[in-house]
Amino acid sequence: MRGLNKVTLIGNLGKDPEIQQLEGNISVAKFSMATTETFKDDKGQSQSTTEWHNVVLWRGLAEVAHKYLQKGSSVFVEGKLKTRQYDDKEGKTRYITEIIADQLILLDKRNDANYDE
Repeated sequence: MRGLNKVTLIGNLGKDPEIQQLEGNISVAKFSMATTETFKDDKGQSQSTTEWHNVVLWRGLAEVAHKYLQKGSSVFVEGKLKTRQYDDKEGKTRYITEIIADQLILLDKRNDANYDE
């Protein structure tokens, strides 16, 4: 049986995208994204929980993110989960799980001057 690795999120950016130009003029953008769920507890009180996600965009999507997105922007992101490891400053192995997005839809209204091309 084949596997499926697919993530779909709608949420808001926690910070402005950080963009880098890699060798070969390849763009990569990264940002944190919050998704919030609201529910009623057993006493009927409204409660909410927020999850934070690390999102990575490549090439053209990275350029779109850099040009149009900022902290607080509302977006739809679709992609796959990827976990990578790295060694921190103390040499300790750390793991980070990211969403490698292959689809990005801007959900904010287009009345902002930043949307003009």
